[in-house]
Amino acid sequence: MIVTVTLNAAIDRTLLVPNFQLGQRHRASEGTSSAGGKGINVARAARRLGVPVVCTGLAGGRTGTLLVEELTNEGILNDFVRIRGESRTSTAVLDPTSNVYTEINEWGPEVSEDELDVLREKLAYLSQGAAYVVFAGSLPRDVDPGLYAELIREGNRRGLMTVLDSEGEALRLGIEAEPYLVAPNLREAESLVGHEFVDAEDLTSALDEIADLGARNVLITLDTGCYGLFREERAENIRIRARAPRLEAVLSPSTRLPVANTLPVFLVDAVNEANVPAPIVVPTVPSVMTVRRILRPNDMWPRRLTGAMGASSACRGCGRSFSAITARASTAGRTWRPGPAWCCPIRADS
Repeated sequence: MIVTVTLNAAIDRTLLVPNFQLGQRHRASEGTSSAGGKGINVARAARRLGVPVVCTGLAGGRTGTLLVEELTNEGILNDFVRIRGESRTSTAVLDPTSNVYTEINEWGPEVSEDELDVLREKLAYLSQGAAYVVFAGSLPRDVDPGLYAELIREGNRRGLMTVLDSEGEALRLGIEAEPYLVAPNLREAESLVGHEFVDAEDLTSALDEIADLGARNVLITLDTGCYGLFREERAENIRIRARAPRLEAVLSPSTRLPVANTLPVFLVDAVNEANVPAPIVVPTVPSVMTVRRILRPNDMWPRRLTGAMGASSACRGCGRSFSAITARASTAGRTWRPGPAWCCPIRADS
């Protein structure tokens, strides 16, 4: 199971405004709202891939209530900490005639130390049955930039694979805590290494520089694909370069907002330290089996336990058999139905 953490979650409001001009009055032809934030986007993608996921974070005020309702309506498991401040709203204006995208993000609410303590407790609870914990997005205003680093160290101590996608000082300090994977975009990666990237050689060198800061694996994302460095158990370095073809945008039948008209297939060139090319084709929407291979099945998916009672399906996260979890839930008057290869997101005795 994956737990995603979004500390500065938002309601994303997108407006379609043809011929948008600064300083002029416009009427939006279409508009849509959805729960937003990097961690929430990760949870949404994981759910569509059939991967068990639950998202947590901070949510406050009427915006926070709407955010939780939106996630629930999408069928995404969530358990947010309620805070006194009002969660932010992010507004994006898209001009379909020029394909220009303008985004305005609020800073977000102030968060007290007591509220952060509740978050720490909730995260410790939710991650009991998890293999991965993803920390994604910016921090709320006035929150210690070392918070991600603190949470990553705690996750590492408990044997979790931690993933970080943030920016600024929070990203730099978080990398020093040695997360399993860090995924900066181009601008964030340039900030980390202290210079702009001119060519592919600069990007390849940046992978090593960021890894030297503490990250075990590095993925630099671009508009056109990504570059990656993966050091499984730090024994062998595998480098990848993925190219995403540029696609023409069309209007979604449901929202009437531009979306890609097809799903790309990433062509990945993987090169190990011996410079032996190993072309890999990764479909954009992989099958569940592909996802299992990517996410290290032995750490994430249930295993078969053999004992005096014979083989039984068990949760890799907490080690308990599904039959025991179901029986305990039934005793407590709850219903617990594990899906295919499902680690328990919420313990039955909660």
